[in-house]
Amino acid sequence: MNAQVILVNTKDEPVGLMDKMEAHKKGLLHRAFSIFIFNHRGQLMMQQRAFDKYHSGGLWTNTCCSHPIENESTQDTAHKRLIEEMGISCDLKPISKFIYKAELEHNLIEHEYDHLFIGYSDDEPIINKSEANAWKWMDIDTLKEDVNINPEIYTAWLKPAFEHLVDALVIKEIRMFD
Repeated sequence: MNAQVILVNTKDEPVGLMDKMEAHKKGLLHRAFSIFIFNHRGQLMMQQRAFDKYHSGGLWTNTCCSHPIENESTQDTAHKRLIEEMGISCDLKPISKFIYKAELEHNLIEHEYDHLFIGYSDDEPIINKSEANAWKWMDIDTLKEDVNINPEIYTAWLKPAFEHLVDALVIKEIRMFD
């Protein structure tokens, strides 16, 4: 059975379902999520995508990202997906939402209404090799600098997602480690 994505309008209201690959070929707006897991030192757990992913293989990105499942909350799907991809479980807090569009290899287009979640864990992940090739902890300042210097080694969604995450943390005056 092919994976489906939830098509949405710009208000994040569902307007239908579509095969994931078809939605990416047509560049239709669909719901997605991105998870950012931090450790007690404030470092972000980064994931290098598996090299044989249908797009962005081998690129570095946030801890975990995917698409919600119909009739399941985005947060519940995000939690399950974090366990499936990275082998860790922690509480996830919704922090922001944004829309982005990016052209990818293989004539695919990411056009997503992305829900951002943060969580905290010092656990070492047990990665699912079909999803992730490697992982590492990265300082925020180092990440900001490296994304600007070496954008080609990062996924198209990492920079805008990270910027929205930082803005949301500042605007909402959320202290990461309270």
